[in-house]
Amino acid sequence: MKTRSGGCDLARPRRRIETVNAEQPSFAAIAETHLDDVLAYLVYLTADHTLAEDLTVETFERALRRWGRFDPRRGGARTWLCQLARSAALDHFRSEARRLRREDRYAVRELREVPPPPSFGEGLSPELEHALAELSRAEREVVALRVVLGLDGETAARVLGISPSACSTRLSRALQKLQGMVSADAVA
Repeated sequence: MKTRSGGCDLARPRRRIETVNAEQPSFAAIAETHLDDVLAYLVYLTADHTLAEDLTVETFERALRRWGRFDPRRGGARTWLCQLARSAALDHFRSEARRLRREDRYAVRELREVPPPPSFGEGLSPELEHALAELSRAEREVVALRVVLGLDGETAARVLGISPSACSTRLSRALQKLQGMVSADAVA
């Protein structure tokens, strides 16, 4: 904005920036509020509590580095953190796939140790743990976002990078599979 003397009025934009920053909560408050949600999401996404803890740390490291770019007017902190968590998990999965391909290519094939069964959290029945392990990663992910974290359909779809209708369909199919598997296990 030009002043009467022809110079630029720099105070006006500065006040707007200060107002935006004043509205933004501290990173520590956001981290404390959403730490458990991010961990729960990553446990469902990875089916490995230890890995989920490591990825949670990585998520919050990324969030801290990018904190200056976070704009609460564009979306909630929880959604933003879930997007960062998903990105960290996908990066890990890609890296792990590359590592396994290298090992298969260059190492002598050995009998691999059988991994322990996945654990999705405390308080779940063995039948539900087994049923969740049988779901695909994408199905577990939508269940974690919509059921465990309680995100609405639009927000979960934004985290997943899919349309709200695709998110709803994926959730419906995952819940039908879970219901069928848990009912079948209960009867057997």
